[in-house]
Amino acid sequence: MIAITGATGELGTLVIEALLKKVPADQIVAAVRTPAKAAALAAKGIHVREADYNRPETLTSAFAGVDKVLLISSSEVGRRIAQHAAVIDTAKAAGVTFLAYTSLLHADTSPLALATEHLATEKYLVASGLPYSLLRNGWYFENQTAAIAPALQQGAFIGASGEGRFAAATRADYAEAAAVVLTTQDPEAHANTTYELGGDVPYTRAELAAEVSKQTGKTIGYHNLPEAEYEKILATFLPPPVAHIIADAEAHAANGALDDNSHDLSKLIGRPTTTLADAVATALKPLA
Repeated sequence: MIAITGATGELGTLVIEALLKKVPADQIVAAVRTPAKAAALAAKGIHVREADYNRPETLTSAFAGVDKVLLISSSEVGRRIAQHAAVIDTAKAAGVTFLAYTSLLHADTSPLALATEHLATEKYLVASGLPYSLLRNGWYFENQTAAIAPALQQGAFIGASGEGRFAAATRADYAEAAAVVLTTQDPEAHANTTYELGGDVPYTRAELAAEVSKQTGKTIGYHNLPEAEYEKILATFLPPPVAHIIADAEAHAANGALDDNSHDLSKLIGRPTTTLADAVATALKPLA
């Protein structure tokens, strides 16, 4: 059986959908903090089990009879190292034979504040002796296309990434890659591997604005701001720690920290990654 942690989250939901195209529902375990929120998954025949990163005792039963685990990184920045270690320790004790972890693009060299906990988790996983795969996800298109609505209202996107390029892909692209790694028949195919996952055609924020302009017929620009100013604006509608992380990522993206040309993602999923044009078109549909 294959267990997915955080299975009701945005990425986890898509991983489950991708897995259902490859394996029977009764071979999937949705390991979730609140089982009541996973009723729809249970209705499909998926095993729903409680799995709270902060309560390791729940993880033991969640991983019973499980062969492979996808550890989707916790959303609780600042607490993730201990939470992830609990998952890894419990998985190993439960006899899990393979664990994949959703990390960050170039985590071992990344200057992003986000990288610290990801790299610590990677090192802990490698040291555990469990066969592993590090799925170093790049930026999500959705991180930026979510700002299309306000950009249309204000006439511009704002950010701090300058002319830096984003090798972004959709959550569905990354989810499909995880499903491939978890379901490959050869048990050694992905053992002890590291994948730098990103979109095939990196783009700048200005190019995102140009694509939105093209598809809407409205002139949308991109205003680049100093990191501190951008963070201050973000903090008006986001928790300050989140605002800091996003502004930090943007600033480092200006120097190439979120760019990549490995094409590991398209190689894994066996098709080109979602294009910028398609990602924008998808985001615009609800706004039409």
